[in-house]
Amino acid sequence: MGNRLSKIYTRTGDSGETGLGDGRRVPKDHPRVEAMGEVDTLNSQLGLLLAELAEAQVQWPALDELISVFAPCQHRLFDLGGELAMPDYQALQESEIERLEQAIDRWNEELGPLKEFILPGGSRLIALAHLCRSMTRTAERRCQLLNASEAVRPVLLAYLNRLSDALFVAARLIARRQGCGEILWQPAAAKAQAND
Repeated sequence: MGNRLSKIYTRTGDSGETGLGDGRRVPKDHPRVEAMGEVDTLNSQLGLLLAELAEAQVQWPALDELISVFAPCQHRLFDLGGELAMPDYQALQESEIERLEQAIDRWNEELGPLKEFILPGGSRLIALAHLCRSMTRTAERRCQLLNASEAVRPVLLAYLNRLSDALFVAARLIARRQGCGEILWQPAAAKAQAND
């Protein structure tokens, strides 16, 4: 494979525009570029979660399963970004959504039903999983915004939606496998009644 980036800076974006894979030049705040940026941010954050999981699995070996599920997601998010950058390019497959759904179903069997709202905390890993989940939702919203003006393949939107679901369930699974209690939401009204 040849060099993909022979020169890092080109100066072509200094005027506030960037090039897409189809040759178009668009403003850097174009909905397509916004969507690409959010997917890139998510991928970076997911990389941090994976690095932290790799370190933590020394103490909690059962976290290895989460790495095996989410490591491929970095590659699929790169595919998704490629589709956003090159509108005629298609890389993401429906089977990736099914793969995430299988993990969600497997993990939910272990966790049981969620009876209360939970907050994003309890341990660093739990909070990082929730941060990735919320960033996935942001990326999904940006892609939906783009879809309102330029069609996006439905599989991209569905993948982001399912990835967010998987990260939510993963945060709960991390809590269980770390032996860390989930932080349950305490409504202000209920808290005030308890203090009376």
